[in-house]
Amino acid sequence: MEVKSTVKFGEGIISGYISIFLGVLTFLGVLCFKYPEQLTTPAFREVYTGESMKGLLIGCIIAALLFAVLSFYLSNKKKLSLIGILFCTATIFFGGFDVDPSEVDKSAYHLGLDWLILDLFLMAVIFIPIEMVFPKRKDQPTFHEEWRTDLLYFTISHLFIQFFGIITQKPAKLFFGGLGLDRIHEFIQSLPFGVELFLAFFITDVFQYWTHRIFHTHHFLWRFHSIHHSTSNMDWLAGSRTHFIDIFITRSMVFIPLYVLGFSTITFNVYVIFMAIHAVLIHANTRINFGFLKYIFATPQYHHWHHCKDPKHYGKNFATIFPFIDMIFGTYYLPKDEWPKDTGLLETYFPKGYVKQTVYPFTKSPFDKDLDMEEYSER
Repeated sequence: MEVKSTVKFGEGIISGYISIFLGVLTFLGVLCFKYPEQLTTPAFREVYTGESMKGLLIGCIIAALLFAVLSFYLSNKKKLSLIGILFCTATIFFGGFDVDPSEVDKSAYHLGLDWLILDLFLMAVIFIPIEMVFPKRKDQPTFHEEWRTDLLYFTISHLFIQFFGIITQKPAKLFFGGLGLDRIHEFIQSLPFGVELFLAFFITDVFQYWTHRIFHTHHFLWRFHSIHHSTSNMDWLAGSRTHFIDIFITRSMVFIPLYVLGFSTITFNVYVIFMAIHAVLIHANTRINFGFLKYIFATPQYHHWHHCKDPKHYGKNFATIFPFIDMIFGTYYLPKDEWPKDTGLLETYFPKGYVKQTVYPFTKSPFDKDLDMEEYSER
């Protein structure tokens, strides 16, 4: 399915897709209430309350039905509204208006369906309107040819949050767990919150910078990281396209300073929330340049240059948060008002779909025979 960005307001198409989106999320939300021990994340449940989620669920059911009715009235494509109504009906049938928000027992193993639903809902509410009203590439389809692939990456990384959390923390705990770091932790947590938060952002970004840069300069590691660079359609979902080996190595390295220095729980939570939103922002298809803030924090323009398809701009902008880190190490590039013409890879062939992309780095090196070796090593 490919829906062009030329879809206009008042045709009922947008409201139809909104009704389907909300209908699917509400159905998944009911499953979370039915099977909370298996489908929700204990740490994340401490952030929200069952009552607040019940209220959000009911509100989304009502909104989905209203958008479905609006779409049915405005659009000639009745199928969209009927699908939305179908999901809402299923949600109500499973008790959507009468879910139990009581306390939940912890379980040894669980999926992060609640994390998936809430993050997908919030990111879509924030970034889809931004991309529709302030797009950088106006001719880019709203649902490009690989949007399903990116959504699948997004879904898997959220559902298996427990698995990724465990394996990415193992290296830090294995190598630094017996060093007796209590005094360091006490000192860090005694710092003013603003200082502690900046230190967390800065030191993790330095670790991420060098990990990221090594992925670009080491041929074997580039096999995995090339998956992330394979999209030619930069949008709010594009950042999710990351190979699980890439996720494991990068997050493991970033977790080391967080573990060794022992930042407070609130600092860690703010860091996680900020990174979740910011990672989506820097890949978004938006022309908003953020004024002087683009010299302080990484922005879409800054990160899009990192994804530039033109070899002469390879090896730039590795930092995730602070551009000045690239300035320090000589990899900064941000022309005043210019954006890259194209993003993606020069490779003549790259597999489509989640499964093929997951297997590809283990079987072949993503190299185009016409691509100069020196340019490739600078990628």
